[in-house]
Amino acid sequence: MKFRPLHDRVLLRRVEQDEKTAGGIIIPETAKEKPAEGEIVAVGSGSRDESGKIIPLDVKAGDRVLFSKWSGTEVTIDGEELLVMKESDIMGIVEAA
Repeated sequence: MKFRPLHDRVLLRRVEQDEKTAGGIIIPETAKEKPAEGEIVAVGSGSRDESGKIIPLDVKAGDRVLFSKWSGTEVTIDGEELLVMKESDIMGIVEAA
């Protein structure tokens, strides 16, 4: 199934964090918090301004981003759990150093 978000919404996949701490302690599944980092899978066309002109989004498919912890709506597409959220819920793009 193909899914394309509308307007200023994005579809993203959560990025799993390591299961060990820096000191080597294994974190049990029940103690893990859901990460607030993800990879953009698809983006909408953008929002419209007052004159009707489309303003494109700042993110694109493949970008790694940080987002608000409780933002987005969980959806399951082809058996994979993904999030749909507005671009305004994204705090920033994570760039490799």
